[in-house]
Amino acid sequence: MKVLIIDDEKSIRNTLKEILEFEGHEISLAADGVEGLSMATAESFDVIFSDIKMPNMDGMELLDKLSESNVEASVIMISGHGSIDSAVECIKKGAFDFIQKPLDLNRILITLRNATDRTNLVKETKILKKRVSKIPEIVGVSPAISRIKDMIDRVAPTEARVLITGSNGTGKELVARWLHEKSSRNTMPFVEVNCAAIPGELIESELFGHEKGAFTSAVKQHKGKFEQADGGTLFLDEIGDMSLAAQAKVLRVLQENKITRVGSDKDINVKVRVIAATNKNLTEEIEKGSFREDLYHRISVIVIHVPPLTQRKEDIPMLTKYFLEQISTEGGMPYREIEEDAIEELTTYKWTGNIRELRNVVERLMILSNNKITKDDVLDFAKPIFR
Repeated sequence: MKVLIIDDEKSIRNTLKEILEFEGHEISLAADGVEGLSMATAESFDVIFSDIKMPNMDGMELLDKLSESNVEASVIMISGHGSIDSAVECIKKGAFDFIQKPLDLNRILITLRNATDRTNLVKETKILKKRVSKIPEIVGVSPAISRIKDMIDRVAPTEARVLITGSNGTGKELVARWLHEKSSRNTMPFVEVNCAAIPGELIESELFGHEKGAFTSAVKQHKGKFEQADGGTLFLDEIGDMSLAAQAKVLRVLQENKITRVGSDKDINVKVRVIAATNKNLTEEIEKGSFREDLYHRISVIVIHVPPLTQRKEDIPMLTKYFLEQISTEGGMPYREIEEDAIEELTTYKWTGNIRELRNVVERLMILSNNKITKDDVLDFAKPIFR
């Protein structure tokens, strides 16, 4: 294990170094907080020992700087003037443990082992999370995409409800997933409901659940999507297609944070962040009487509009290359280079199916083209679809 020892007392540094090197660890030394911070941010350490009282930068300030720099090492604070208050303050600032001088050999080794286990667990968890739940990137350099990314960064940490608007295939679900991923709820469920795909007579059961025997096919109790998403995020896709009866019940949940299963009179408390999406103009739907105005105001604290691909054609080259790599990696297909004039040809088409359609075309080109995708390939395999 790589260990950094930060202490202005040379004797303490050398004593700890000898002990830990004897145990087989790789040791680096720093004489004060400034030097220690520079070393900790320049290379990766598993554990850092740091004195509290040091010139230039004390241990408390060092803890703050390490946190700001996203240093993953477990930090063990040591002090010759320890107190319960200072120990508590260290732990609050992110220290793994607090050891008083004079240093006890057994205590040092036990704490080091525990700190190392913690560091390994943090690293393994991050790796596992990346492998299991990697969310596709939001790809693009257009002003519209830059604004969307900025909105996500601003809105995600809040509890504000978000309405995402845009045509089919523009990537509304991806925006919703990033809002969840960058929120404090990201360790809790992200549950998606396609309101357009569920028959009107089943939508209430799907959203709120039902009790056994509530209707003919209800052979057992069923938890609805609101319960499944408790503590996390519920994504109501194509909310403009939801029946008025279901809208009224969703409104009640948003007002009271309570649901009632079909066939029950018992309220169940839920704490869910709702993100909704639609390809319809909800203000027009309100005028037609097919969407509740009070629900619209509940779900649209923040509105994020995802424009069609034809309004951000400068993103097509980047998206095309991204899909080439993605399809090659995930589908096990040989990677194909694409010529610049082939990409330029793609930018001239009317992408009525938006990003979803572009991805399909890229996959088709990878399958049907030879070693390199040319303009002629695009004209042969993509052009008939659009013109």
